[in-house]
Amino acid sequence: MKKSLIVGVAAGAVVLFGIVWAAAPVLAAQALIRAAEAGDENKIERLVDFPSLRQSLKDELNAELAAQLRRDPRMSESGLGGLGLILAPMLVSGAVDAVVTPEVVARMVTTAEAPDPTVRDGPEPGDAVDEDDIHQSWGYRDFNAFAVTLTDRDRPDQRLALILERRGLFTWKLAAVDIQNDAEA
Repeated sequence: MKKSLIVGVAAGAVVLFGIVWAAAPVLAAQALIRAAEAGDENKIERLVDFPSLRQSLKDELNAELAAQLRRDPRMSESGLGGLGLILAPMLVSGAVDAVVTPEVVARMVTTAEAPDPTVRDGPEPGDAVDEDDIHQSWGYRDFNAFAVTLTDRDRPDQRLALILERRGLFTWKLAAVDIQNDAEA
């Protein structure tokens, strides 16, 4: 009887561990969303790996800018496209470093829009955001990456995926973004 009790307790502990381990990114994502909606910058700072997020955003914006320059026939005809491809990463890098703050992360989460480092003024603090217009889909990308994909119902062809990465056994932090724009594909 004692042996079966020990096996049962051990099996229950393993199952409980698995449930908590699998639910950890969902709980972290929900905490990030709640902090963004409440404007809790301190909590956002604890839930975001800002150096990784900034690098990810730089990579995404540079790729998008390069794609736009390649698609614009005026740039290839004038030769300015090559110059733009050379200068763009430096400009984007400095702008992203200056722009990505807890406030901007909160705006990304609540509006499903990546920050535009070329625009200095964002929405006014009193501007209302209707969270009901933002659709969320959740899922693992791989063993150590979990994505919350945000889509504004008014712009269904544009999605912003917030990528949370594992930091330890149960800790997850927002570390990357994936900007998906079907309209330009």
